[in-house]
Amino acid sequence: MLSGSFHKNFSLSLLQALICDKILSLETIIKFSQVSFDFGQDKTIIDEVSFSVRKGMKVALMGQNGAGKSTLFKLITKELYPLSGEISVDKRLVVATARQVIAIEDMLLSVEEYFQKQLGEGVEPYEVRKRLSGALNAVNLKAPLDKIIKSFSGGQQARLLLASALIKNPDLLLLDEPTNNLDHKGIAHLTNFLVNYKKSVIVISHDAEFLNAFTEGVLYLDSFTKKIEQYAGNYNDVVEQIAIRIERERRQNAQMEHGIQENRERSNFFAHKGGKMRLVAKKMREKAEKMESEKVAVRREDKTIRSFVIPSQEGLVNEYMRISSFTIMQESGEITKSTNVFLVKNKHLLVKGPNGIGKSTLIESLAKGTARGIVISPGVRIGYYRQDFSTLDFNDTVYESFVKAVRETGGPIYEQQIRSVAAGFLITEEYIYSTIGTLSEGQKGLVSFARLVLQKPGLLILDEPTNHINFRHLPRIAEALNNYRGMMILVSHVPEFVAQIRIDETLDLEK
Repeated sequence: MLSGSFHKNFSLSLLQALICDKILSLETIIKFSQVSFDFGQDKTIIDEVSFSVRKGMKVALMGQNGAGKSTLFKLITKELYPLSGEISVDKRLVVATARQVIAIEDMLLSVEEYFQKQLGEGVEPYEVRKRLSGALNAVNLKAPLDKIIKSFSGGQQARLLLASALIKNPDLLLLDEPTNNLDHKGIAHLTNFLVNYKKSVIVISHDAEFLNAFTEGVLYLDSFTKKIEQYAGNYNDVVEQIAIRIERERRQNAQMEHGIQENRERSNFFAHKGGKMRLVAKKMREKAEKMESEKVAVRREDKTIRSFVIPSQEGLVNEYMRISSFTIMQESGEITKSTNVFLVKNKHLLVKGPNGIGKSTLIESLAKGTARGIVISPGVRIGYYRQDFSTLDFNDTVYESFVKAVRETGGPIYEQQIRSVAAGFLITEEYIYSTIGTLSEGQKGLVSFARLVLQKPGLLILDEPTNHINFRHLPRIAEALNNYRGMMILVSHVPEFVAQIRIDETLDLEK
C-alpha cells in the first residue's frame, strides 16, 4: 500500500512537470533586437526592428510585395546577416524553409536526387527514402523517385517544396506563399495539416481565408516605416485593429487641427491690438506650434496599383483560335480528348482541372505554337503570363524588359510612356534599373502585368496570375482582365478572383 507522503510527492512532481511544460511552451525561440538590414543606401528593408516568437506559435508574416518578407526568413536562417542589432535563434532549433519556387538548377534532378540534396550527402540513401515516404504522405503527393522535378505541375511542385522542408523534421517551419499553384483540395489538405501541426510556424501568404484557419498572431512589415508591427489574433483581427487605429489617429489629429486653427486665429487677432496683447498673441502662437508637433503620424496603408487597361492588338478582324483536342495526364498515362472550343476577339475562356492534369502544359504548348489540335490565326500576338515567370529574362533590368515588350508591337519607344506604366505598377525609380532576378516574386508578377500593357496582345494567356500578388492589387487586376477586348485564356484556382472576370466559355479538362 502506498504511503500518503508518496501520493503527496507524486502529486507535487506531476504539478512541477505541468508547470515546466507550460514554461517551455512559452519559451522564446526567435528574438530580434533593434535589427536593421538593407541592400544598399536606397534599399532599406527593416530599420531597428524588435519582435519575438515563442515556441509553438503559428504566425502570419504580412506586408507589401517587395517589402522584404522573404528577406526576413533569410535573416532567421542566417543566409543573410543584419547590418546592426541582434538576432537570437534558439541553437537547439531545427529550422526549415519551404520556398516559393524550386530553384532552376534543381529542375532536372529526380525526386530522390532533389531530396538527397535537401538533406545533404551525409544522409544515407536508404534514410532519404524512408523520410521521403513520410514527407510525401504528409503533403498528399504520389511522386516516383525517378521522376524529374520539371515534369511535375506547378501545384505538385508546391507540395514538393513543403515536403522538402518537412523531411528535415523542423522545430520551426517557414512557409513562403505555400498556397501558390495549389488547387482547392491541395489548400484544404495543407490547411488541415497546419491546424494539427504541433510545432512552430511562420507563414507568408496573401490568402486571408487560409491564414485565418490556423494563425494566432501576425507580424506586419510596414513598407513605409520599415518597422514590424506585432499583433495578436488572425488576419481579420489585424485588419480590424489597424482600421480602428487609423480612425483613432485621424480623429485625434482632427481635434488637434481644430485647436491649432483656433489658437492661430486668436493669435492673429491679439497681434494687431499692439502693446501687451502681442505677448498674449505670442503665447497662443507657441501653443499652436506645440499642438502641431504633437499631431501623430497616421499609419499609412500599403499602396495599391493603379487601375489599368491591357490594350488588345490593333488590326485584328476575323482572327480566331480553335481547340479541337487536348491531352491530359492521368495515372495510366496521357489521354487525348476531343472538344470544340472556338475563340474570337473579346471572348474569354477559363481552363479548369485539378493539379497535375496538364493545364500549364496545354497552355504552354499553345503559347509556343506546338500544341496538337489547336489552331491560331497567323499574325496574332500572344501575351503569356507564366506562373514561374520564366518568360522573363532575369538578367534584364526592368527597363530593358519593358523596351523589349514595346519592340514586339513594332511601335515607337517612348521613355515617358514606359515610366508612366511602370509607376502604375509601383515600379519606381528605386526598382526600374534593378535586374529582374533581384526582385521579389510579387514584384516579378507586377513587372509581367506591366509588360502585357506595353505588349498589347491579341491573345492573352494567364497561368495562375494571382500567385505572389498582394491581395490589395487583385481587384484592379481582375477589373483589367474583365475589360480586356482581345481573346483570353485564364487558368486560376482562386474562385473569388475568377468570379470578378467575365468568362464566356469553360474548358474543364477533368470532364
